[in-house]
Amino acid sequence: MGVIGTGKIGRIFIDICRGFGMHVIAYDRFPAQDGGIEYVSLDELFARSDIISLHCPLTEETRHMIDADAIAQMRKGVVIVNTSRGGLVDAEALLEGIKARKVGAACLDVYEEEADVFFEDRSGHILNDDLLSRLISMPNVIVTSHQAFLTAEALDNIAETTVGNILSYFERDGICDNELCYRCGNIERCRKERKERCF
Repeated sequence: MGVIGTGKIGRIFIDICRGFGMHVIAYDRFPAQDGGIEYVSLDELFARSDIISLHCPLTEETRHMIDADAIAQMRKGVVIVNTSRGGLVDAEALLEGIKARKVGAACLDVYEEEADVFFEDRSGHILNDDLLSRLISMPNVIVTSHQAFLTAEALDNIAETTVGNILSYFERDGICDNELCYRCGNIERCRKERKERCF
């Protein structure tokens, strides 16, 4: 299992994989110092992984990190799982990888152009997104709408965190307790010790 992004969710996912006896390798620009995670380069992760799961934010650096070049480095039959952000995967390249039998399966909880597709009942309508239509027509592709937050508990947590962040911002001169620093690499130290931005 290759895991890209080892923040809180990525590390929980790694623990689940280990529970199933999987050997896990990971890539993160800012490796976690705890957890005994085996970090490798992104190229090595692509080359060694049977399954690749994405757990990283969408930035200019990560946009389309799974593109034609990345897929070319992967093992034949690789399974790509994206539950993070749609823009991490170049959907056109993914489709070509599936058609070429390079990608064995894709599990997508997110899709780059999902804003006008999900969250409404479109069962009686023609889907105008040809790329998505071709992806969901494949027997080895699963596409779900990214809606894990649509539970009473999750919505309560989102509201509580949002209000807490607003209060923290005004009480601490623009610093939020939940702000994570992706600039210096000391994510936990920035949040727990410095209590200030490093940029």
